Amino acid sequence: MTGYFVTGTDTGVGKTHVTEALARCARTLGKKVFAFKPVETGCEVVGDRRVGADMEALWKAAGSWQTGELRGVYHFLTPVAPLVAARDESVEIDLARIDRVFREGVAQSDIVLVEGAGGWRVPFTDTADVSTLAKQTGLPVVIVSRATLGTINHSLLTIEAASRDGCTVAALVLSRRPDENADFARSNRDEILARWKGTVLIYEGSDAVLRPLF
Repeated sequence: MTGYFVTGTDTGVGKTHVTEALARCARTLGKKVFAFKPVETGCEVVGDRRVGADMEALWKAAGSWQTGELRGVYHFLTPVAPLVAARDESVEIDLARIDRVFREGVAQSDIVLVEGAGGWRVPFTDTADVSTLAKQTGLPVVIVSRATLGTINHSLLTIEAASRDGCTVAALVLSRRPDENADFARSNRDEILARWKGTVLIYEGSDAVLRPLF
């Protein structure tokens, strides 16, 4: 099984954009991609189904072939942590169910990309969080972080947590928005590299920067 589990240092840091880019990179190499966000909150009701914007973006980036639960298992309406959203709807998130769907997707694809929800410690149940799901998939982890102020601390803490939990951190990706200072982003990358001997990439909208991960 080849692929990545994509997590973030926080919500809104660019996980979905990076996961989309990874999917497109893999497709340019002729790979069939299964891009999967099993749990999403803040979804909308469209017609007779719930739609999560993140999962829809991943679905399109992967080639729009996924159907049913391969297109997301849990779609909650309230834009809060998954555990809180599930409680609000009197639902319990079942990681075994997610694993069954994950294995089904793995069997039908060459590259697997799984996106978590929020940061590494965001809870899914009373006893399971994003780290639990990451370990369940067995995939190496790509951590997405902001490129701006605060990212050195947040990035290193998340790297430490993932490593301590027994996961392999494949790369840290600083997601820089167009209005953010490029020199500042590079400085942050250099400071992180001085403290962690791993791969640190700056994603600025060009998918090519992520090609080394394949």
